Amino acid sequence: MGHGVPELVLELNGRTWTLDPSRSYTLGRDPQGDLVIDDARVSWRHASISWGGRSWVIEDHGSTNGTYVQGQRIHQMEIGPGSAVHLGNATDGPRLSLSGAASAGAYSAQSAAPQQQAVKQQAAQAPVQPQQQGWQQPPQAPAQPQQGWQQPPQAQVPHQQGPGGAGGFAGAPPVYGDRSPTTFHQLALGRVMRIGRALENELVVSDLQVSRNHAEFVATPDGRFEIRDLGSHNGTYVNGQPIAKNGTVLLGPNDIVGVGHSTFRLVGDRLEEFVDTGEVSFSARHLTVTVEGGKQILKDVSFGVPEKSLIAVIGPSGSGKSTLLKALTGYRPANEGDVLYDNRNLYKQFAELRQRIGLVPQDDILHKELTVRKALKYAAKLRFPGDTAEAEREARIDEVLRELKLDIHKDKKVTSLSGGQRKRVSVALELLTKPSLIFLDEPTSGLDPGMDRDVMQLLRGLADDGRTVLVVTHSVAELAICDKLLVMAPGGAVAYFGPPEEALNFFGYSTWADVFSAFENYRDYDWAGRWRGSQHYQMYAADIDAVAAQSVTMPPAQQMRPPKAQSWGSQLWTLIRRYSSVIASDRGFLGLMVILPAVLGVVSVVIPADFGLAPPTPPSRFNGDAGTIMLILAVGMCFSGAANSVRELIKERVIYERERATGLSRSAYLMSKVIVLGVITAIQGVIICGIGFATRELPEEGLIMPPAVELCVTITALGFTSMMFGLVISSLVKTAEKTMPLLVMFAIVQVVFTGILFQVYGSPGLEQFAWLMPSRWAIAAAGATLDLSHLMPPWDPKNPTNLDPLWEHTAGQWGMNIAILLAIGIACGFAVARLLRRHEPEVMRK
Repeated sequence: MGHGVPELVLELNGRTWTLDPSRSYTLGRDPQGDLVIDDARVSWRHASISWGGRSWVIEDHGSTNGTYVQGQRIHQMEIGPGSAVHLGNATDGPRLSLSGAASAGAYSAQSAAPQQQAVKQQAAQAPVQPQQQGWQQPPQAPAQPQQGWQQPPQAQVPHQQGPGGAGGFAGAPPVYGDRSPTTFHQLALGRVMRIGRALENELVVSDLQVSRNHAEFVATPDGRFEIRDLGSHNGTYVNGQPIAKNGTVLLGPNDIVGVGHSTFRLVGDRLEEFVDTGEVSFSARHLTVTVEGGKQILKDVSFGVPEKSLIAVIGPSGSGKSTLLKALTGYRPANEGDVLYDNRNLYKQFAELRQRIGLVPQDDILHKELTVRKALKYAAKLRFPGDTAEAEREARIDEVLRELKLDIHKDKKVTSLSGGQRKRVSVALELLTKPSLIFLDEPTSGLDPGMDRDVMQLLRGLADDGRTVLVVTHSVAELAICDKLLVMAPGGAVAYFGPPEEALNFFGYSTWADVFSAFENYRDYDWAGRWRGSQHYQMYAADIDAVAAQSVTMPPAQQMRPPKAQSWGSQLWTLIRRYSSVIASDRGFLGLMVILPAVLGVVSVVIPADFGLAPPTPPSRFNGDAGTIMLILAVGMCFSGAANSVRELIKERVIYERERATGLSRSAYLMSKVIVLGVITAIQGVIICGIGFATRELPEEGLIMPPAVELCVTITALGFTSMMFGLVISSLVKTAEKTMPLLVMFAIVQVVFTGILFQVYGSPGLEQFAWLMPSRWAIAAAGATLDLSHLMPPWDPKNPTNLDPLWEHTAGQWGMNIAILLAIGIACGFAVARLLRRHEPEVMRK
């Protein structure tokens, strides 16, 4: 801006602000905004005021109650001294009065925008002469596009910088480059400065990621300061590493303290606070991923983007897009290279920075059986600190719903929404914690062109509102609304990075179909070399690439894992409630859970009570058919128990992966499944036994309890262990379609090794293998109760004393059988916990 920019002074409720034309100002109830207006009629991010090049402009950001000038609701309008703006109501809403400043040269200190910005705009507008269409054979391909680029000499300076000045991405201070602090606080010797959400703190941080009483700065007798965690939920960090809960760390002059979205640095006795409002830069430097066998699936990828940018990543299959996304988010750190979040190393400070990163996978990260509001409610309960009031969570949910225009759909089930609306709900879930950086993997996959455009415009709006958004996509229809485009070549190398409108010209084709065909036809061509030899590379990536690649040295695993926002018990209770709600909302599944055991119980009743064997003494209607009846009941319970759980982990795999990265406890997640499914399986066991034994005459006395109760306990224990086997299957498979064949195979194997169809004991190898089968121990427990050794005909009539030792009619044998049966189920639980590790961010695996 030059001296001709008219100064603008804004007055509101007796306070005045002199607006700087080099930046934009946000107005709303957001405590992290520039002008905070605490009025219920004002939206969270209501509007913004900025210099538009020839005049000041106010723009409404889709506020609920509107922005008004002279009684008329406006969306965007030029304003100046003498204007008056009402927010939320045309007559009595908060009134912004605008006037000119007294001095004409107040902006002389900021008289010019950074020269680099002008150079970038000049370069972006430079005339580009189209290349000759059609791809030349790679050996004759030009080293760089034959274009009329004349790069200005000044364009060599880095252009992706934070708002504070130079420094870019190389060698900058560890906090926000040279950005000016958001505010200052004075620390006095002998004084304690407490940080938290509660108003009684000396330093109040309005951030739901922060506990009510989070941490405190304490002056030591020798004049130094230390930071003490006060049992915070989301942790207190020093230089990106979490300190122990209720622990204390002595601070040095260069140490940086992280609390939620705020970062603090001590300068003498002054505490500088930097609030992450979303306007952060992001860069990747020399990312290389090598898998077993030495094959590189990501090769030396470097790019950098400024704040409030929308970046699209495209490329053919096998170009490493998914691998790049995992490397950028920290899910699978690269073997070499750095990922910098506003000059902070994401890999080394993952535990802290993961709270500021949102990831929307290709599959929806929510339970489709729940309503939109209920799905967000459970997500907020899991992600926000345990001391967050319900009203605070509800307020944040309402804000996100309004921002994404989902408030009219909040009471609809997710499954009833269109594909584009479901993607909005997934984005809403991530926006709950106000991430500054949002990654999306194929958000438009399977959507029609209209929904494709709506989703991309949504992402454009998220970037304009002060976030950095990176989207991996196959769709090329809406690339023009992106700020930068990253094109990946086969083999995982960069083929282009720069403005999307210049990309086709760079490749020398008129359509992206031609470009992708060239990638396929010339897979061995050095696309990365062509890119690095181009002037586009000098303009858009050379400054990022100037830093040498480094091997990634990761902190200890304990420091990489984020703390849990909720206690283990609180997470378990929330997960149980959510899972119960999901099951209760699926009436078809509920009906099947009742009908299946009822049918199996009825089937067992059909079997005749007597098969022609001589009745034992005293008479019993079980006779020789007792074994057949118990076989049907046991196998039916095996099938029911395993069917309950065999799909439960695979269908929630994407949800688990994302929630685990936000601090979900693996054991609490698994235990919630065990408890809810265990209750359902127990009810099914009672139904099967109630029907199966209702018409049968049982022995008068049991070994420990009444015979009916003993048999019911046996069948229920078998159902529990079978359910745990189902969870093992669900954690092993890669697709839900593979669960049914494995379920059938499991049930058939149980039939064979019960010990009812043929003699299992006394057969070396076969007997030992049968010990691994739940049905073997369940039938053994039932055999002990019913004394099947004497009720059934002996396997060897010549040697009737050759009896199955597991069927011994004693209380001790029955107890041992039940104990081993449950132990197998518990062992399956440990196996599932280990298998779940495969579906977690690599940096969090123990």
